[in-house]
Amino acid sequence: MEDHRTLRVAEAIREELTELIDYEMEDPRIANVSVTEVLIDPGLKEARVRLSLLDPSTAEDTLAAIEKARHFLRRQLAVRLQLRRTPELHFESDKDIAEDKIAMLLKRVKKGRPKDQ
Repeated sequence: MEDHRTLRVAEAIREELTELIDYEMEDPRIANVSVTEVLIDPGLKEARVRLSLLDPSTAEDTLAAIEKARHFLRRQLAVRLQLRRTPELHFESDKDIAEDKIAMLLKRVKKGRPKDQ
């Protein structure tokens, strides 16, 4: 189980990355992106950032553009959050993860639904 500090840092990083991506990045390839989740290892060295990409046809280009801006985003996080150690950022699409979550939820609903008589 994650400790309270790790969860707070993850949420702060998610909020700042959302603001940075939405309002401060000028790359036209980065559009319709939202940060859905940030998972940080307990040592605060690495963070996996899950992104919801609304346009699947440009998902690969969008991820490449965000990867290219990774160092800029990390520097901005260091300035804004003033952490002792700013984690290394790794971006991934949340599409596959979302499909797995939906399948799991549908399975749970189906099991919990009473049988028709």
